[in-house]
Amino acid sequence: MVVSVNMRNSVIKRRVGRILLALVAIPFLLVLALFFYPRPHDETPAWVFEGDAASLDYCALPALDGSGLTAAEIPQGHTPNCGYEKFPQPILRGCTEPLMEGADDLRGLWQQTSGGRVGHIERIEQCGNRFVVTAGGLIHDMTGDGKLSGSSNDVGRFPLGPLRLCLRTSATTEWHEKKLHFYAFGGPRVVSRYMEGDELVWIYPGFGVTRMKRICKLPSSSQFTREGG
Repeated sequence: MVVSVNMRNSVIKRRVGRILLALVAIPFLLVLALFFYPRPHDETPAWVFEGDAASLDYCALPALDGSGLTAAEIPQGHTPNCGYEKFPQPILRGCTEPLMEGADDLRGLWQQTSGGRVGHIERIEQCGNRFVVTAGGLIHDMTGDGKLSGSSNDVGRFPLGPLRLCLRTSATTEWHEKKLHFYAFGGPRVVSRYMEGDELVWIYPGFGVTRMKRICKLPSSSQFTREGG
């Protein structure tokens, strides 16, 4: 009887130990993946990081009439290193494919007016099923159909005390009732963007709701990105 009880206790201890080990190992492996998982092959055209993006009129949006390139003909854009230093040229230059069914037109250059992230400026490009956000040193290029094959596969800056780490990120996006929702690694919804009147609304964890107005020219203060911007 005593032997049986001891054996049962031993089995329980081993099971508990395995569970605790798994609880420790899973976050550890996730952290390793976020920081050290290799980046995808970068096919971003060199001209994206050349020239003067501040000279462009971002209110002169191209007509999406199908007369030019399609979204599939343009390679996916990626953030260089751990963030660009100079605001890049539009990734979807020359693309005139009409927007995918269910998508709203959020294209343009946007500047924070209230709430959320003070001073935030972002550029949104769209054509076909593609959606590209350029802001704060980062380029996130993805498709709006919710497919993992079209997810952004990039980086984000992660300040840790005096360190400036480069965190791997990935998100799928999908349109629902004219709102574009972002799902971290294809899982939980974390970010949303949508129009409300003439304002662009951006909902982001840690910053809350940022409201933005359309602007036509990139402010000189935003041409070069500060570290951790």
